[in-house]
Amino acid sequence: MKVLVTRPRGQAEEWVASLRGLGLDAEALPLIEIGPAPDAAAVARAWQQLSHTDLVVFVSPSAVEQFFAARPTGLSWPPATRVASPGPGTDRELARQGLPAAARVTPPADALLFDSEALWQLLRHEDWRGRSVLIVRGTSGRDWLAGRFTEAGAQVRFVSAYERRTPQLDAAGDALLRRAIERPRQHVWIFSSSESIEHLQALCEAAGLRPRWPEFLALATHPRIAAAARRAGIAGVMECTPAVADVVRSIQSLAP
Repeated sequence: MKVLVTRPRGQAEEWVASLRGLGLDAEALPLIEIGPAPDAAAVARAWQQLSHTDLVVFVSPSAVEQFFAARPTGLSWPPATRVASPGPGTDRELARQGLPAAARVTPPADALLFDSEALWQLLRHEDWRGRSVLIVRGTSGRDWLAGRFTEAGAQVRFVSAYERRTPQLDAAGDALLRRAIERPRQHVWIFSSSESIEHLQALCEAAGLRPRWPEFLALATHPRIAAAARRAGIAGVMECTPAVADVVRSIQSLAP
C-alpha cells in the first residue's frame, strides 16, 4: 500500500523521507497550503512585545515556521520568555529555531495524546495570575487552552502567523489524488488535521471525483480528527499518535 502524507508541503516531505527510510512506500499529497500572516504588522508587534511576555504557545510546526520567518531584523528571542507546544513536531521546530530545552514545555514522548489538554496538564499547577500568554496560531483555532489560562488569571492574546488554504494541486498531485480515489484499498491516508479532510472533500468535488469513502483506509493522529474522518464516511480509520514509530506500527497492522 502507498502511504499518503497530507501535512503541509515541508512537513509532508520530512515525513515521507522518514517513512521511506523505514521501508514504506510514501508520497506527499499536501492537503493544507500555508499562506503568510494576514496582518504582518500584528506579527511584528508580537515580536516586539516578547520581552514582556511570560509564555508563548505555538499550536503547530507551521506556527513556529511562519512566526520566525517574520522576525523583524535585529530582534532575538528574550531568554526569559518560555515557549510551549502541544506535540513533538512543534517542539522539534522550536529546537531548530534555537530555543533551548530548558525554555520549552511539551507533553512527554510517551503521552497518550498530543493536544492542548495534555499541554495544560503540565502548566496548570503554575501561578498564572497577572502573567502574559501569547498564542501563535493560524487565522482560527480552538480557544480551549486560552480559556484555561484566562480562568487561571493570565492575560491572553492571539496572533495569526499564517493562514491555511485548500491547496492547488499540480499535475503530479492531481494524478496521485485520482489514483488514490480509483484504488482506495491500495492507499493509506495519514490525516493530522480535520481541515485536511475538508480540503480533500473540496478537491474531489471540484474535480468531479466520486470517492468510495467507506473503502478508504486512514490513520488519524487525534480522536477529533478520527471523528471528522468518520463523519466524511471513511469507515477504516485507525487512531495513532503523531510519532513515526506509532504511525509505522499502525500502517503495518493495516497491511493485508
